[in-house]
Amino acid sequence: MSHATHANAALTPRARLRLARLVVDHGWSIPRAAERYDVSWRTAKKWAERYRREGPAAMCDRSSRPHRQPNRTPAPVVRKIVHLRWKQRLGPIEIGDRLGVPASTVHAVLVRCRINRLTHLDRATGEPIRRYEHERPGDLLHVDVKKLGRVPDGGGWRYVGREQGWKNRSRTAARTGAPKSRYRQPLIGTCYLHTVIDDHSRVAYVEARNDETKETAAEVLRNAVAWFTDRA
Repeated sequence: MSHATHANAALTPRARLRLARLVVDHGWSIPRAAERYDVSWRTAKKWAERYRREGPAAMCDRSSRPHRQPNRTPAPVVRKIVHLRWKQRLGPIEIGDRLGVPASTVHAVLVRCRINRLTHLDRATGEPIRRYEHERPGDLLHVDVKKLGRVPDGGGWRYVGREQGWKNRSRTAARTGAPKSRYRQPLIGTCYLHTVIDDHSRVAYVEARNDETKETAAEVLRNAVAWFTDRA
């Protein structure tokens, strides 16, 4: 298995092997080999000894991660931190106060568990959000319809007051030809937003229609597919 050489390494794995073989197999001295490859004698000695012990496979860089981490936060404490984060949405300071743990340690645990941001957690369950997407655009389309009450010309009563709002509503209903309800209130209709979202790119196509019948929904879907195809 190949390993990437450290960006600041003085020798590539192949050069290390050549240097080590000069010392071990051909009897060169450490200072002479170090001078030949323009490295310190300590570096030359390290690679020669590693080659002598482990062979050519030892010429690659090794992870700097320690084999043991005695100061790592104990697993029971980690579980308590995660529990408080998921169930009560507490921050590092509050969790640290409850558990008697430094806030910096709590923050490190939250980062390691990838729950350091509350936006990564589902509001209802507290579980980390697992997003998915199909591999290619167009593999899956999500279709939805949302109903919105139309706003009368000039604004509704919440913004202009009840008297003016009633006048605006009546004028808009007269212009659109909308009927009155059984409560003698002029209706101005409902807007149906047909939305088609591509699962891969999350790009949305939206049409505002006057109904949500199957014929309208099918027409909107055909328009959306043609729109997505033009932009593929």
